Amino acid sequence: MATIKDVAKRAGLSVSTVSRYLNKHPYISEDKRKRIQTAMDELHYRPSTVATQLRSKKGKMIGILVSRIVNPFFSQLVDAIEKCAKAQGYNVLVMQTYDDQNAEINMLEMLKQHVISGLIMCSIEGDPKEIEAYQEFGPIVLCNEAIPDSKLPQIYTDQASASFEAVDYLIQKGYQRIAYCTGGTLTTGGHGNSRTEGFEKAINKHGLPMKIDWIFKQVHTIQDGQQVAKKMLALPEDGRPDAVFTSSDEVAIGILKEYLEAGRKVPEDLAILGFDNQPFTDVLAVPLTTIAQPVEALGKESTNLMIAKLEERSYEVDQSQLHLTLIKRNSA
Repeated sequence: MATIKDVAKRAGLSVSTVSRYLNKHPYISEDKRKRIQTAMDELHYRPSTVATQLRSKKGKMIGILVSRIVNPFFSQLVDAIEKCAKAQGYNVLVMQTYDDQNAEINMLEMLKQHVISGLIMCSIEGDPKEIEAYQEFGPIVLCNEAIPDSKLPQIYTDQASASFEAVDYLIQKGYQRIAYCTGGTLTTGGHGNSRTEGFEKAINKHGLPMKIDWIFKQVHTIQDGQQVAKKMLALPEDGRPDAVFTSSDEVAIGILKEYLEAGRKVPEDLAILGFDNQPFTDVLAVPLTTIAQPVEALGKESTNLMIAKLEERSYEVDQSQLHLTLIKRNSA
């Protein structure tokens, strides 16, 4: 007995397109409709009512992949994506990778098995080429991730330029010994690569030192930030950084907390610069200088692009909404 995959193969179309045809989706060209119906007739394919209902539910399910939902940035981003998706009749399925490539593969396999119809990836662990191969089974959109020369659709901001501007701001204020915290490993194509690029560009422009003791990798949480602060405070006083640029507001808050508890002053003893502009950063004991991300716009544009691809229509991304802004407060 013929299956939906057999119909898709005979028609020369994707399974998801055939599924949308069976569910009477409006955004399918007349040519494709005729090819699908011809293939069904030739194969004597008749969809069951139950199968059609199941496909209908899956056809409205969009996967969202994040590294950690407890990170307030990702919580806001998922919220923005879900609101936009639901307003257009779609549901979402969220999965966390915890920086594990196997978890990422699991979600991609859900796309292959048509558990989800499309996937918005807000973090990436694996080889982009491997991810690209899964586009055969449904659309994939990268959100807040930029991979040069990749064939994957990408919605992102210019984090390299924003990071350069922020670090240059610290230097213009007189800070000369600047530490750096990243969520990645500093490997090519890894987490935070664009931010690292901006940091290094500013440091090199002014000919400032970049010591190994001032570089902290794979830091994500408030607790990680506290550990970073302890390591900096353990350095000889003349060898400590006088400023730090962090990969996230969470890390910045951990550093701030530890410095204040140690009786140090911010920014006198250490200027602290965050990233994200999370809602609580302006009500801290020392309001945080940080880089504001357009979270709502990232979520909205990624979702609109995804749904347009699912419905096989064009969509022009509104780039005017995808700007980063340096928010100057008391911590730096």
